[in-house]
Amino acid sequence: MMAAQGRALSHLKVVEAGSFIAGPFCGQILGDLGADVIKIEPPLAGDAMRKWGAVKASNGQSLWWSVISRNKQSLTLDLRRSEGQAVFRDLVRTADVLIENFRPGVLEGWGLAPEMLRRDNPGLIVARVSGFGQTGPLRNKAGFAAVAEAEAGLRTLTGFPDRPPVRVGISIGDSLAGLYAAIGILAALAVRDRIGGFGQDVDVAITESVLGVMESIIAEYADSGAIRQRAGMALPGIAPSNLYPTADGTSVIIAANADGLFRSLCTAMGRPDLAQDPRFASHIDRGRHQAEIDAIVAQWTAGHVQSDIVALMDRHGIPAGVVNTAAEVARHTHFRDRSAIIEVADPDIGPVTMQGTFPRLGRTPGAVRWTGPRLGEHTREILARRLGYGEEDIENLRAGGII
Repeated sequence: MMAAQGRALSHLKVVEAGSFIAGPFCGQILGDLGADVIKIEPPLAGDAMRKWGAVKASNGQSLWWSVISRNKQSLTLDLRRSEGQAVFRDLVRTADVLIENFRPGVLEGWGLAPEMLRRDNPGLIVARVSGFGQTGPLRNKAGFAAVAEAEAGLRTLTGFPDRPPVRVGISIGDSLAGLYAAIGILAALAVRDRIGGFGQDVDVAITESVLGVMESIIAEYADSGAIRQRAGMALPGIAPSNLYPTADGTSVIIAANADGLFRSLCTAMGRPDLAQDPRFASHIDRGRHQAEIDAIVAQWTAGHVQSDIVALMDRHGIPAGVVNTAAEVARHTHFRDRSAIIEVADPDIGPVTMQGTFPRLGRTPGAVRWTGPRLGEHTREILARRLGYGEEDIENLRAGGII
């Protein structure tokens, strides 16, 4: 069995069941940090993510799969049949963590409810990721990230005020749910290992994962009835902090909304008088006159090329940057230097350029050890070495279509 020596979670055995993004992204995070992650896939068809992504590799293989399923082992298993459920119980009996993102009630319908699994493995942590959570009137409602982002209030804030809401550009709700699931798992493991070996469920709703990062919008409404609206590129009440035009037809982001930063910006622009203008003297004042200060900054940036503006902002310690495409991110010298962008060899695709592992641990760093596995690549190895199945048992499961 593949092992990650010297990794923070190399002691951890994880089983991942389910498909799409939210649960598997949690598995990716744990695998990056060294956990032994077994990905369960339906025989023949495999996980849906094997076919996802608008752009494929030259051989037609999903590049997204190579990222989201990196560091995982693939075990094919039909969980809808009793023989597959028996194998699943054997496997989970050896695990620390189960990640599942089926619709609530599916595991129970298969006789695989967490409380049943913990009869043989009391310390098992079960992370359950779903659209609306395991309880509540909407528990059975289908809920992909797009729906969750809308229901939790994010979509109403994305885009421009005179146009319909837009999506962020990635499935951010799924990714947030994966992050919250990973946090919940690590918290549950800390309690288990500190207090005495008991497991528990980690109930992660995609809707609540989005809600959790929605800043103070609920408090603002509850206190004053204010409902935050779409504001395009600006952050209401925070100025100057916007995307500004440049002389070479591009743009630059400048975030100088703090009082000290604003004074530095005024100096850099050759307009020290602005710092004394009562309209712009404080953070609150600038928020009230946001359009005016943004217009002044935009007029100044429009007279300079992007690279000169960024260099000037850097010299004055003012946060500033450019809007990069994937091409520019892929060759970004800073990301490359920190291994935030890496190449990983894939036996079928060749070198795959992808994100590195985050967060960065000083003594036990994560790593991408391999890309998304071939379908069922580790099935025989897992059944034989980890579960002790004999060759005849394995062949019977294969002949019956269970694996």
